[in-house]
Parts: sequence; structure tokens; C-alpha cells
Amino acid sequence: MDVLLLFGRSGRADLGVTEIASELGLTKAAVHRILTALRSRDLITVDPVTRRYALGHGAVALGRAYLARMDLRALAAPELRRLAGEVGETATLSIRRGDTRLYVDQVVPQHELRVEVSLGIPYPLHAGSSSKVILAFLDDAEVGALIGRHGLDALTGRTIVDEERLRKELAGIRKRGHASSLGERQEGTASVAAPIFDHDGRVIAALSVAGPLSRFKARMGECTPPLVESAARISGELGHRG
Repeated sequence: MDVLLLFGRSGRADLGVTEIASELGLTKAAVHRILTALRSRDLITVDPVTRRYALGHGAVALGRAYLARMDLRALAAPELRRLAGEVGETATLSIRRGDTRLYVDQVVPQHELRVEVSLGIPYPLHAGSSSKVILAFLDDAEVGALIGRHGLDALTGRTIVDEERLRKELAGIRKRGHASSLGERQEGTASVAAPIFDHDGRVIAALSVAGPLSRFKARMGECTPPLVESAARISGELGHRG
């Protein structure tokens, strides 16, 4: 870890074995072994001509993941407030965490009858609008691997548990650019969700609006355009130009 962190704080584009050994008080043999291990996970790359080392794309991916998680909540907060105020329903922000999805923020209206979500609890990626809108923008192989690992368990009587039906649903979500749910994750609720993309065009989060099924089902159509616009603005702030 000290070797890896040295690349981040040195300010130099690349480092040689002698420099690393000197700055960290390690032997050259130890540095070689460490660099070999880091290269095997693409955290470090080597120039075959100069034999100098630099951060690899694995380290870049870690940095991007950190920045997305650290910045996204603060970045999305104004849109959450604006969206909840405009549509008068609960606005939520979710992120993907491994093979699951979890809520990380919400803005709740003042209605006596309203939806509130539990933050930080992992949910499967096939149930509910926020989960489905993340799943829809993953590649087919990754979707298949997720289903293979976890199956399609029913959270309610309305959860989609047939793979063929789910894949058709995901194709429709990609075409429309948003997902909807009528009690698929939680009985008595309805929601619509839109994807949030990073600057590389990868889906990293979902923005949703949710309410009691009895009230929100009839309002889903009118609430979808402002939701999609809010998600697009957040994606734009992250550098997405889709």
C-alpha cells in the first residue's frame, strides 16, 4: 500500500525502482516483488523501454469510484430538493454497490401519506424502478452473470422473477430512458426512476420519484419528464455528454 500511495503523492508521472526503494526505505528486491503484484492487478503499469512505473487503469478505476461516491450525494442534493418540491413526492438517490443497489439520500414531502425509504440497505438489482434502471444500462453479459449468481427472488407478488420477461423489460427501459414500478420492491408503493451516468457513459446511480400506489400511479406520467431532466443535469455535472 505504501508503494501504491507513493505514486499518488509523488507528483511525478512515473517512478523507478531505485527511487521507490530510497523513498520508502525498502530493498530493490522487495520493491520488484511489490510492483509485480500490483502489475498483476493492473494497478501499476511499466514502460518496457525505460522500465519506469506509473499508475495503471485499475488505480484510475478506484479513484473514479471514490470520487463518484464522495461527490455524487452532494452534487445531487439540489436536484433532489428541486424535484421533490416540483412533483410533491419523495425523491431518492441510489447507487450501485457490487451486486446490489442502495439508497443514499432522499427528500420527503410533507404529505401525511408518503413514502420514506431506508438508507444504506442493499436491495437486489431486479426489483423496483431504481434497481431496474441501473440493471438496464449494464451490458448483457453482466446482467446474465448477476442473475446467475443471485437468481430472481420475489420481494413482493409483483416482482419480475422470469428472466425472459425481465430482459424484455430492461430493453424497454433502455429505449425509454426510464423505469417504473408498481409495488415490485415494496407493496403499496409506485415509482419511476432515471439513470445517472458518469463521464465515461457508465451508469453509476439512479434518481427516482416515489409515492403511495393509490395516489402516485395516476401521476407517474406527469412526474417522469422532470425526473429525467434532473437525472440528465446530474449526469451533465459528472461530465456525461450523452
